[in-house]
Amino acid sequence: MSNTVEIHVPDIGDFNDVPVIEIPVAVGDTVAEDDTLVVLESDKATLDVPSPQSGKVTELKVAEGDRVSKGSLVLLMELAAHPDAAAPVAETPRAAPDAETAEQARPAPASRPEADRPEPAAGTLGKPSHASPSVRKLARTLGVAIDEIQGTGLKNRITREDVEAYVKRHLTAPPTAPQGTALLDLPDWPKPDFATFGPIEREPLSRIARISGPSLTRNAILIPHVCNFDKADVSDLEDFRKRLNKEAGPDDARITMLAFAVKAAVSALKAHPRFNASLDGDEIVLKHYWNIGVAADTPEGLVVPVIKEADRKGLREIAAEMASLANSARQGKLKRDAMQGATFTISSLGGVGGTGFTPIINAPEVAILGMTRAETQPVWDGSAFQPRLIQPLSLSWDHRVVDGVAAARFLRHVSEVMSDFRRLSV
Repeated sequence: MSNTVEIHVPDIGDFNDVPVIEIPVAVGDTVAEDDTLVVLESDKATLDVPSPQSGKVTELKVAEGDRVSKGSLVLLMELAAHPDAAAPVAETPRAAPDAETAEQARPAPASRPEADRPEPAAGTLGKPSHASPSVRKLARTLGVAIDEIQGTGLKNRITREDVEAYVKRHLTAPPTAPQGTALLDLPDWPKPDFATFGPIEREPLSRIARISGPSLTRNAILIPHVCNFDKADVSDLEDFRKRLNKEAGPDDARITMLAFAVKAAVSALKAHPRFNASLDGDEIVLKHYWNIGVAADTPEGLVVPVIKEADRKGLREIAAEMASLANSARQGKLKRDAMQGATFTISSLGGVGGTGFTPIINAPEVAILGMTRAETQPVWDGSAFQPRLIQPLSLSWDHRVVDGVAAARFLRHVSEVMSDFRRLSV
């Protein structure tokens, strides 16, 4: 009799036709009960589909991007041999402190291998920590000890939302800086009754805002930001851009000023490699690849798709890729790997306006370039004022890795390339 079973999407509440955003298992993987098989995404939260029992994955029935509902077939699993057989239990009881409960002292179910047993929490919770591999990876990425988190899922499982909530709580509490400088005696966050002053309306934060908020707070608090400002005369570059677009075919991507900025940034990163790096403890990781993140506005908030190997791509290829990624982001179809691996980020407000801003560094990068709308200004040429198109530039940088002189030189390099794009051929 075959011991292969079908695994279906369980009851996920009032959600239907939700996309599969992650499949942390592959054919041939052995999974334990409660391990995450697929991750779904609703308009409110991510939903982990746990394994109902231990076994080996023999066939996947869904792929990332597929949409599923309650009852949809996820995969086929070969059950572990003799899943109902009881393993021997040690006769000598293990001594436990008086504060431990009988539940904690009880041996793990025999159907679960010893290696898969959750370890007791080291903190004050005093309970085993159930969490899927993807949730544990998220916790490790954010530097969170999984055993310190209180799970709110089924059987006290720790969910992604639990990890995010834990990070938010600790970022709003008085933190201790990594080098031992404590931020002490901070007052509580004010909680006035806003309705006493006039009519109000409440709306939930978007999922992107809820996820990015803790990371932005962490980056703003822990990275010693400094910001330099400069400007570039892009009058000739704008004429060149218009000429290229006029010569383009109907299927060719329209080149924007941002595409030129990507190439200028790569040139500056090659000339000043400490800006294409990350801080890792007492070491600086210098990267010999140039992947440029470009912040994109979506109805749910900002996301940062990445132009991989930007140094090997031409302007029109970069423009086409940026347009495609931005369109996917606005439709909520941007793949996770499309937002990973950046070595440097550009945040442009050129389509909105402004004269300058100080963007927050996207850790673990060490700098970020900001751009606002270029505007025509009078520029003295030695004999008269001439109308020139001026592009404002800003550079936020991590003072632990680089200094003001290096930052000024980096930003000047970007400005000079955008003022005269022929410099890239030198």
